[in-house]
Amino acid sequence: MKTVEYRHGPVWVIAEQIEGRVRAVSFQLIGHARKLADGLGTPVEVILLGESLDQQAQQVIASGADRVYLGDDPELAVYQPDVYTEIIVKLAQERRPEIMLLGSTFMGRELAPLVAARLRTGLTAHCIDLVLNENKILEQKVPAYGGLISITCPQKRPQMATVAKGVFPRPELDTGRMGEVVLLKVQKNIPRRIETIEIVREEPEGVPLESAAIIVAGGAGASDLEGWHTIAGLAQVMNAALGSTRPAVDEGWTELETMIGQSGKMVSPDLYIGVGLSGELQHMVGIVGAKVMVAINSDAKSPVFEQVDYGIVDDCRRFIPVLIEKIGEYRSEGRELNHGNQDER
Repeated sequence: MKTVEYRHGPVWVIAEQIEGRVRAVSFQLIGHARKLADGLGTPVEVILLGESLDQQAQQVIASGADRVYLGDDPELAVYQPDVYTEIIVKLAQERRPEIMLLGSTFMGRELAPLVAARLRTGLTAHCIDLVLNENKILEQKVPAYGGLISITCPQKRPQMATVAKGVFPRPELDTGRMGEVVLLKVQKNIPRRIETIEIVREEPEGVPLESAAIIVAGGAGASDLEGWHTIAGLAQVMNAALGSTRPAVDEGWTELETMIGQSGKMVSPDLYIGVGLSGELQHMVGIVGAKVMVAINSDAKSPVFEQVDYGIVDDCRRFIPVLIEKIGEYRSEGRELNHGNQDER
């Protein structure tokens, strides 16, 4: 087999799996890694650690990977930060990747800085876009200071970034695509500071934000808890996920898990309805590729109206109860709203 020499190191994705299934964010990153690798003229390589992941490794290849480093061992079934870090760092020192991408998940946000520190390189967290500049350096775009800024790591390698679910689309599977699976030999004596004793799962209430077709998001314009309950009522009657901005969380009206934006979740619904929010960048960057966007705000000069498809100028505390009533009348006539949940992406 002919050996191919590459000018740049490979583009890596550290895939994440739960109970033997690769998470959607990892597939999304593989799809974007494919674009970056094509721009660099280098392969896409994926690190996949877990147990009994042969079929998942083939899906990773079908999504755009050229090579999968598969660590298949019962000890890797559940994420272990010390063990995962040691495996990734050792392999990175051998393969010298140009770029390394991880999901901005609970695992990724812990694992990425551990790996970056060991490799003595930089790390940009919670990026909303990744592009190559004219010098083939990765520009890692994050929202800050009322706009977007680009962060680069021109000297150290790998260039590392974490990206939230929903920022990039999930690639179409090409089941005829060929790739290589390399089995990793897992070291058994890696010191561990953490041991998983028990896994407790909580079922989420309502419609999950990341997979919702319709999202109703509320902001400071709710004014008080009663106003917030009105917004939540709209989400309920529309079978929509309830989202929020930072002020709503800070006021204690809702939980942090509902926050959309730079410090929250990335969403891409068919319909987004923003209620009583101003359209600050820190929130709006979390809405990726929404098909239709609607804003309800009492201030006709609010910046949010410049970012949506339809705007309604009215006090949400007066308008929302009327809207809920009209939805009830619509349903009483035997008709139903066309909505639902999207497949996980």
